[in-house]
Amino acid sequence: MAIKKRKPITSSMRFQSYSTFDEITKKTPEKSLIQTLKKNSGRNNKGHITVRRRGGGHKRRYRVIDFLRDKEGNASVLAIEYDPNRNARIALLEYEDGEKRYILVPLGLKVGDIVASGDDVEIKVGNSMPLEKIPTGVSIHNLELNKGRGAQLVRSAGSWAQILAKEGKVAHIKLPSGEVRLLHLDCRATIGQVGNSEHMNIVKGKAGRSRWLGIRPHVRGVAMNPVDHPMGGDTSGGRPSVSPWGWPSKGLRTRNKKKASNKFIIKRRK
Repeated sequence: MAIKKRKPITSSMRFQSYSTFDEITKKTPEKSLIQTLKKNSGRNNKGHITVRRRGGGHKRRYRVIDFLRDKEGNASVLAIEYDPNRNARIALLEYEDGEKRYILVPLGLKVGDIVASGDDVEIKVGNSMPLEKIPTGVSIHNLELNKGRGAQLVRSAGSWAQILAKEGKVAHIKLPSGEVRLLHLDCRATIGQVGNSEHMNIVKGKAGRSRWLGIRPHVRGVAMNPVDHPMGGDTSGGRPSVSPWGWPSKGLRTRNKKKASNKFIIKRRK
């Protein structure tokens, strides 16, 4: 992937950059693997806003990604596609029996390559297998937290994890955040680093581009009135930084100790 800068015809284009999409080989998604995607605008099933500053954005359709990688056998890469729902690219696979599935594109995967999933497959980019079969030191992504639940960790563009050691029935995994965590050896992972690693260098350049992505403006608390925020008014704050509900917003730990999986964390990211 390459990144290009816009010509500064207007002030908003002065620092704007975008992806060239050189790796994309197919523009329209596979019809059998798309679903309608209803917008929730940061609201939960009760209609309460749980994630602020979300809403609007371009209409999308969801691409059904195979995070389980539970189908054994070889599959060939038919195309590399753009996915509006994530920052990584997706690859369209076709298995020997004709079934098609989407997976995340690891760095170096190309059209025509063969990938496989199983317990005794080759250590090659794009292949999926249990952690027990992966040597220590190999870059991996698409990790399962629980066996058979599907990948939940290391799925964003350019990210990768590493197996540091194996002990008994667990593996010591170093995550992109620096956290070292225990995962069961039966959990599956995919070999390689997630592609589109240059995504982090893209500069939006204007507010409208954020709105296309469904990101709404962020208003500072000190710019509000006292009735709207604890830090509002003419005092320029007047107290340590807090949220609109009075919770300290710089360093307060909100992790639930009863529900937390502290026993599986060897080294914290901080």
